[in-house]
Amino acid sequence: MSRAFLIVMDSVGLGGAPDADRFFNGDRPDTGANTIAHIAQACAEGRAEDGRSGPLHLPNLDALGLGAAMAHATSDPAPGLEAMPEGLYGVAAEISRGKDTPSGHWELAGVPVPWDWHYFPDEHPAFPQDLMEQTAALCGAGGTLANCHASGTEVIKTFGAQHIETGWPICYTSADSVFQIAAHEEHFGLERLLKLCADLAPTLHAMKIGRVIARPFVGSPKEGFTRTGNRHDYAIAPPSPTICDWAKAAGRATYAVGKIGDIFSMQGLDEVRKGTDRVLFDHLCDVMDEAPDGSFTFANFVEFDSLYGHRRDVSGYARHLEWFDAQMPRLFERAREGDLLIFTADHGNDPTWTGTDHTREQVPVLGYGLGLKAIGPVAFSDVAASLADHLGIEAEGPGRSFL
Repeated sequence: MSRAFLIVMDSVGLGGAPDADRFFNGDRPDTGANTIAHIAQACAEGRAEDGRSGPLHLPNLDALGLGAAMAHATSDPAPGLEAMPEGLYGVAAEISRGKDTPSGHWELAGVPVPWDWHYFPDEHPAFPQDLMEQTAALCGAGGTLANCHASGTEVIKTFGAQHIETGWPICYTSADSVFQIAAHEEHFGLERLLKLCADLAPTLHAMKIGRVIARPFVGSPKEGFTRTGNRHDYAIAPPSPTICDWAKAAGRATYAVGKIGDIFSMQGLDEVRKGTDRVLFDHLCDVMDEAPDGSFTFANFVEFDSLYGHRRDVSGYARHLEWFDAQMPRLFERAREGDLLIFTADHGNDPTWTGTDHTREQVPVLGYGLGLKAIGPVAFSDVAASLADHLGIEAEGPGRSFL
């Protein structure tokens, strides 16, 4: 039986979302945002020279059809992405009313989000008083800190010392539908932080807040504070079965690489492997070596988004794209006859754009394993329907196979 691999390059958008004028960074609509094209232009013009140099170099993604796919989403030039396509290629547009992580991933997995997410206002205080009182009571603290929109690295820099002194959790949010709690792994306790987030999650989920995120950190006021790799997301469960559930119901092995387990609340997943993107690529290679025939693997590489997109780091984003592209042959050499690898994204995060939020963009759909196939514009949910078709399992939801 064939195997299928869905690999999300988090935030690698191609511009041109039809409804981008309804999504904003501050008071600027996302119309015109284009993650890949604007990075390619910056590289070609010598504006992305930190740790790399010259035009954007993505030979493997471009050979699959990255540059060719862009023509379906935008007329913006993307210097260096002019290869003749050799793989399956097209672009996908989202219908869910959000440009966040759960919306994009759920819809790629066959389930568009049927509700509007709730977001906390960008003002101080950002959270209602009863929520802060509940948070403090659940962990036995005398109060909470921050209560605002903030960068995760800046908020621990600002409140870390006070947190150690008082024992109060640091509560903050962003433009996403999230409630985040930062706490020191030693002074507050990692297990205590995770329990606090788990206990709060039902309240936040009832408000249609997509995720409660534990953000542990270590360090001291003198040496500085650093977030650790023990982050954990407590996400609302998908409202209906996804391709993970379809595959599991059909008796197939299912694997998650990266934060997929958090995004899907472990529904339909047998095994999860986590780490930094570089560690995750090793994990994905191991899964390709080990996964049985007929299996489904769902991977997410988040650092395009978390380290470079939100921080508006053009050089860093370009470096990460080039690193990822250079690793791709490791996957190709492990692919068995009949395997299908789909490379896509969940939204955009144009590092040249205003603000620090995601950008509403179409995303690439690039496939390895079926040879040359132009699929043109498709829907996010068509990705799940197509992977189910490839696996020979029954699909649910609105998607249609493009195979």
